Amino acid sequence: MSRKSFSWVLLLAMLLPLIAGACATPTPEVTEPPVTGAFENVDPSGQTVVFWHVWGSGTPSEGLTAIVDDFNATNEWGITVELVDQGRYSDVEDSMNAAIQSGDLPDMVVGYTNALDTWYSVGSLTDITPYVEDPIVGLTADDLADFYEGVWSNGIGSDGARVGFPHGQSANVLFYNYTWGQELGFDAAPGTWDEFAEQVCAATDAAAADDDPDNDGMGGFVLYPAAENLVSWVGAFGEDVLNDDQTAYSFDKPVIREVMGNLKELWDDGCAFPTDSYPNPEFATRKALIVASSTAGLPYQAGAFEDAASTDEWGVIPFPGVDGMMAVDSYAQNSGIVATTPEKMLATWLFIKWFTSPEIKATWIEASAYHPIRESTLPLLEDYIAANPLWSEGISVLPYGVAEPGWSSWGSVRRSVGDTFAAIIQGVPGDIPTLLAELDVTAAEALAETQ
Repeated sequence: MSRKSFSWVLLLAMLLPLIAGACATPTPEVTEPPVTGAFENVDPSGQTVVFWHVWGSGTPSEGLTAIVDDFNATNEWGITVELVDQGRYSDVEDSMNAAIQSGDLPDMVVGYTNALDTWYSVGSLTDITPYVEDPIVGLTADDLADFYEGVWSNGIGSDGARVGFPHGQSANVLFYNYTWGQELGFDAAPGTWDEFAEQVCAATDAAAADDDPDNDGMGGFVLYPAAENLVSWVGAFGEDVLNDDQTAYSFDKPVIREVMGNLKELWDDGCAFPTDSYPNPEFATRKALIVASSTAGLPYQAGAFEDAASTDEWGVIPFPGVDGMMAVDSYAQNSGIVATTPEKMLATWLFIKWFTSPEIKATWIEASAYHPIRESTLPLLEDYIAANPLWSEGISVLPYGVAEPGWSSWGSVRRSVGDTFAAIIQGVPGDIPTLLAELDVTAAEALAETQ
C-alpha cells in the first residue's frame, strides 16, 4: 500500500468512532426528584413561642436568657421565644395540668418524660418524630449518631412517640475512692460485678480490723434501694425493666433476679450498709469505698472532702456488670412541643433544633453545668473542661447511659420499684422471685390505668 493510501485508511479509522458516536442515541441525564418535606407549606415566620421552664434564677437563668435573646435577634423567620419561669418541675406539672383544663397553654414545656407522656396521651403534646425525620427541617443521620444513646432514648413515650427532646443531662453514677482502693491492694476501680463485690468486702474487712469501733459494719458500699440504682445495675447486666417488645414492664426475669440476688448477698455479708441521708460524709471519711450518687452531686461530695480535710483521690465510675458491660442511668432534661397550630409547632421545633446544636449546647452547659447530650459538643468545651476538673469527671460515663422508661405510669411504678427493692434487701433470698412477680402485677395495673 502506498504511503498516501495508508494515510487515508488511518484517517478513516480515526473518524469512524466519532461519526458513530455522533449518530448514537444520547444517554438521558438522570434527574433527581426534588426533596420535599411534610412542612414545606407551613410558614413559621413571625410566630411567638412561649417556653415554660424551670431555670428562673442564678447563672442558668442568665445563660438561658442570653441564648434566647440571641435566637430572637438572629433567626431567619422572625420567631420570638418568650421565657416563662414556672419554678420547679413539680410546679411545671401543676401549671401544665391546670393549663390543659383552661386551654391557656404554652408552646414548649420542660418536664420529666413520664409527665410529657401523660400530656401527650391526652392530646396536649405532639409527637416530635416527624420533625426529627423531616428531610428539610429535620436532623441528618450524622446529627442523630451524635447524641448519646441513653439520653436520646429517654424522650420516648409508651406508644413509641418522641414526647420529649433532650437538651441537657446528668447521670446516676458511682463515686470511688482511688487512694483507699490502692491502699487495699487494688490497682484500678472495679470493672465487673465480681471485682466490685471483692473491693467493697475488702474495705468492710479493713474497717472492722482497724482501731476505730465507730466504723465497724461500714467501709464497703452504701446501698440505697432506689429505682435509679436498679436501672443502672440492670443496664450493666445488659437488660432493662421492660419486656422484649418494649410494651410492658418486666421485673421477674433472670437478669433482675440475678442483680437483686447479688445485692442481697452483698448486704447479708455485711459489705453493704444504709445511711440516713446522702452518704457524702461517709464517703469522704472512708466509711464507704463506693457510693451511688449523681453527677449533679459532685460539688456536694467535694465539699464533704473539704470538710473532712481529706486529700484522697476520688472520682466517677459507671456501675460495673458482666462481660465488660457498664451502665449509668441518664437523667435527661427534656422539652415537649405543645399541640397548637402547624405554624407554632414548626417554630417551636426550629428553636429546639437550634437550642440543641453543638455550639449552643456548649454555651448552655457553661451556664447550667449540665453534661452534654451530643459528643461533638466536647471539643467546644476545652476551656470549660480545663477550668472545671470536677465537672469533667462526669464526661467519661456518658457513653454508658441507659434510660428509665418514659411512660406516664413510670412515676407510680418507680415508687413501687423502690419499695420492692427495700423489701428484697430486708427479706430472705428465697422471696426474690415472689416479690418481683408481685411487682410485675403492680406495674401492669399502673400501666393499664394509663392506657
